[in-house]
Amino acid sequence: MNDDLRQNGSENEEQEKPKEGQSSSLIDKIQQLGQTNVPQLSQDSKIHCLTIVGQIEGHLQLPPQNKTTKYEHLIPQIVAIEQNPNIEGLLVILNTVGGDVEAGLAISEMLSSLSKPAVSIVLGGGHSIGVPIAVSCNYSFIAETATMTIHPIRLTGLVIGVPQTFEYLDKMQERVINFVTKNSNISEEVFKELMFAKGNLTRDIGTNVVGKDAVEFGLIDSVGGIGPAMKKLNELIEINKKNNEGIVQ
Repeated sequence: MNDDLRQNGSENEEQEKPKEGQSSSLIDKIQQLGQTNVPQLSQDSKIHCLTIVGQIEGHLQLPPQNKTTKYEHLIPQIVAIEQNPNIEGLLVILNTVGGDVEAGLAISEMLSSLSKPAVSIVLGGGHSIGVPIAVSCNYSFIAETATMTIHPIRLTGLVIGVPQTFEYLDKMQERVINFVTKNSNISEEVFKELMFAKGNLTRDIGTNVVGKDAVEFGLIDSVGGIGPAMKKLNELIEINKKNNEGIVQ
């Protein structure tokens, strides 16, 4: 009986060991070091899920109690997704309060320039600089109860050289406006009205849009959850395959 237990134990250990070529620390490496190796996919998987949650951390390190997504971790992942032939599509899940403007724009630009189909879904919230990220994909969804806050760029801390700083912020704000209007169906006029609206936010200017309102404004493509998002992504993957086959022929 003891021999049987030893044999069963050794079989279980063999099953628990990672397969050759796989590393159990891949996810840890991405989180800690921002390396370009993406987690190993199952053999039948062709979609990678990228989550952007909490506050987007850029050039300044946020306090440890803050839930953050570090841009130096996301950028290598996006590069690896583009390079990995086993990944045919990308699902971006957003629940963010916003964060560093330049980091958010960098992530948005990378997502919009992917050669592979990408679908985003806003769950909970896609606020502030999360708005450009949400619209950067080929198609965007928002949950019925999710919200998106549109407001002007803010700068905290001591500012030296006010006229120059204002000009810099104004240009950065134009970059955000141009990117959002280029990658969604909302007009520049409507987006600016939402951005500079008074009375919607208690202590600030801007607008908080919920679910279907974001779709009606043309900011997001559809209201829906994970099911519709996956269905749409698979459709885009098939279209992309056909287009690539046509180019090869």
